[in-house]
Amino acid sequence: MTQAAVQARHFTLLLTSSRRGARLARLLTERQLDAWACPSEDASHIVAELAANAVAHGRVPGRDFRLTLRLDAAGTLLIEVTDARGDRVPRVQDPGDGEESGSGLRIVAGCADRWGVAPAPSGCKTVWAELAPGRAEP
Repeated sequence: MTQAAVQARHFTLLLTSSRRGARLARLLTERQLDAWACPSEDASHIVAELAANAVAHGRVPGRDFRLTLRLDAAGTLLIEVTDARGDRVPRVQDPGDGEESGSGLRIVAGCADRWGVAPAPSGCKTVWAELAPGRAEP
């Protein structure tokens, strides 16, 4: 096994598509990153927004959303939130659009180095965000 394989970290969990599930996603992210010795306010903000969006816009009754955190050997953190509504692709709203939804993605875009949306199996979608090494407080 290589050194890089030993240092890579992975965390994934299914959470209920509820406000409680979204809050739990943020809290578990904070705890997991603390356990990995790389706390990050940016990661907490990103997870809070993506989980809230999964609950508000990606919810299908009886189906959960999935939170995944991956920290590679180089220190890059990948955050993924997968929900059941692949047909509802999120987009950043301009402040003048007069819509409340979409503004949280401005926070994601401001906190992340890169972010995007990818189709997931069974008609789902994954919204992901990446934080480059050095963005977490060692």
